[in-house]
Amino acid sequence: MTKREQGKADRRRRITAAARDLIRETGDTGLSMRAIAARAEVSLSTPYNLFGSKRAIVLALLEDIEDFHERFSRLQGVDAVERIFQAVSITIGYYAEDPDFYKTLWTALLDSSGKDERTALLTPERKAFWTALVSAAVREGALRPDMDVELVTRNLDLTFAAVMLTWVFEATRPEELEPSVGYGYALALAGAATDGWRPRLAGKAAEFQDRLAALRRGAAAA
Repeated sequence: MTKREQGKADRRRRITAAARDLIRETGDTGLSMRAIAARAEVSLSTPYNLFGSKRAIVLALLEDIEDFHERFSRLQGVDAVERIFQAVSITIGYYAEDPDFYKTLWTALLDSSGKDERTALLTPERKAFWTALVSAAVREGALRPDMDVELVTRNLDLTFAAVMLTWVFEATRPEELEPSVGYGYALALAGAATDGWRPRLAGKAAEFQDRLAALRRGAAAA
């Protein structure tokens, strides 16, 4: 990495750190770019030059791409389908570690009144990552070759967004997030699976269903 690239990466980190701190302090994503720039000790034009919009900064906080890929790269000896479910587990692990912060971000992204922060959930980087996972599942023979990879990826993303929406509106508890997303993914992937893989994905769906049932029984008994 050149000195110029290092400087750019450092400014990006300072801006996201400033936005993260301000959101945690205020519990709101409605902060101004001026406030972010001041906290990061950069010029007002720098956040716009590096991110383009406040929405993009919120998405950068939600995805935490660098740390995610570091955790994901530690996976060893797992097939493409298992990598999909492990990616879900890692992603939702962030939410379990800091639920108030991530719920604030998701509330902003799902708020139809906030034009600056309303966006499709698949950024180019995120779309490329998940498309690659689904493509690998096709190459490894888990999913049928006639399946449209982009449509399968989009369907998974819509499932994820739907679960996040129920979390924002308090209809899903934090501990239900991973099994809820996993259940939806397993059902969707089972429908796209080859004959040899369909029973395994049906088994994954059954495992997530059992987890959800146990959580709900526990909540009812509490």
